[in-house]
Amino acid sequence: MSRASLRLLVTGGVRSGKSAHAESLLADCSNVTYVATGPVADGDADSEWARRVAEHRRRRPTSWRTVESTDLATALADADGAVIVECLATWVTALLDESDAWERPAGEWEAQVEERIAAMIVAWEHAAGPLVAVTNEVGMGVVPAYRSGRVFRDVLGSVNRRVASVSDRVDLVVAGRVLSL
Repeated sequence: MSRASLRLLVTGGVRSGKSAHAESLLADCSNVTYVATGPVADGDADSEWARRVAEHRRRRPTSWRTVESTDLATALADADGAVIVECLATWVTALLDESDAWERPAGEWEAQVEERIAAMIVAWEHAAGPLVAVTNEVGMGVVPAYRSGRVFRDVLGSVNRRVASVSDRVDLVVAGRVLSL
């Protein structure tokens, strides 16, 4: 497998070191697009989120191009060179927000979300690469007590499984240690 075609999913718990691992994999690439799928922290009233975003921005080489978007399929298709997607969990949250999945019955939003996921999977499969996506592992805990938690866990779990199925490798990061699955 050539490095140009590498598709890698990096998963793990919160603060496990998965983002730093993903970034290290492309550190020597001169042409990297960093796709940030979470909400922009500039002017955000959530100071904790702003600190997290600032930390990620500080770690990135200044030569990397940053795209802040929830249109992940287009970002992947438009990227030239290596790509890091940070992260699938914030992207799924955005999809669920945009489709009002938190309040509406599943039958009213599932098709809209599935369309976006399917387009992203096609873009992931066809992008030039190398590609690295970061995600949170959500399937190892208890069943969430609230519907919103169950919806998020189920959709993200499905996205993780689908991305893994069209990736060359999946790395699990636990306590800063990397296990290739």
